[in-house]
Amino acid sequence: MKKRALITGVTGQDGAYLAKLLLGKGYKVYGTFRRVSTPNFWRLQYLGIDSKIHLIPAELLDMGSMLEAIKVADPDELYNLGASSYVASSFEEAVGNAEITGIAVTKLLESIRQHNPELKFYQASSSEMFGDNKFSKQNEKTQFTPSSPYAVSKLYAHWITTVYRKSYGMYASCGILFNHESPLRGMEFVSRKITNTVAEISLGLKKELILGNLKAERDWGFAEEYMEAIHLILQQKKPDDYVISTGYSHSVEDFVKLAFELVGLNWKKFVKIDKRFFRPADVSHLKGDYKKATKKLHWKPKIKFKELVKLMLNEDIKRWTQFLDGKVFPWDAPLYPDESRIITRLSEENIKIRSIKRKNYL
Repeated sequence: MKKRALITGVTGQDGAYLAKLLLGKGYKVYGTFRRVSTPNFWRLQYLGIDSKIHLIPAELLDMGSMLEAIKVADPDELYNLGASSYVASSFEEAVGNAEITGIAVTKLLESIRQHNPELKFYQASSSEMFGDNKFSKQNEKTQFTPSSPYAVSKLYAHWITTVYRKSYGMYASCGILFNHESPLRGMEFVSRKITNTVAEISLGLKKELILGNLKAERDWGFAEEYMEAIHLILQQKKPDDYVISTGYSHSVEDFVKLAFELVGLNWKKFVKIDKRFFRPADVSHLKGDYKKATKKLHWKPKIKFKELVKLMLNEDIKRWTQFLDGKVFPWDAPLYPDESRIITRLSEENIKIRSIKRKNYL
């Protein structure tokens, strides 16, 4: 009999790659999605699996709809990959982020407890929970010191998953994933912003790449192979938490420099720094220690940093070339808004307004 899996966030990078993996293993895959005026199924279409997934409309914050999704799918395994996952936007939308990334997990766990407490639950935790800490590498025992509303919300979700595991004996595990990128990464993430813009510059479509903090260091891995790890997490006899990473860190500047080198260009001629893209509080260094995953899951990362950047860049160049040739295919870049027109709390307009208001109060 086929195993059944339910994936929240199935239309995202991780959800799409996980769905592909599970289908390849013979699972019957269900995925929840939000009904919106502009559907976002391009990743599933890009991987050629959109017709193979059983889609269920549901809202993470609506406990009733999630309970119904669980009843319909009747899964052996539930992977919660749905969240508001862009760290920078959590400063702009702190309350909403807390609700969908944190509180919604409690509703999901309670739905499982009420309907089928025997199913296996996976919670997508994040390396951002570690924040700035004194350790050169972070593992499952490293203290959490979150530095953003997103990280705090993820930490709440992480701990509530642990509470339900200990309190109700539920099979609930967490994967603390460090940065994991791919050609399916959203345009709002700095990795994809870099490779997509470098591709455009190399083809004469753009003249500059606007970024924020180039010194931030992250542990960058390949998303598709990280999904192999989270599947393994739910195949263990007992629930537990695991760090998934590469064990190496590189700065945003390293990422930019390498991407431009791959197309034969000097990055300093094209990169501009804009304070709008700095976070109010940022994490300077993250590097994971995945020894536990290797020991218990027999998992190791394969794709190295340079391979990852090259893979993403080549795919973006290929897409833009096909687009210029008039080919039609599922893709996100042409529809993404010009970031110079987006007003944030660090935009000049907002800074001027706040400055005027402060003067009026003095």
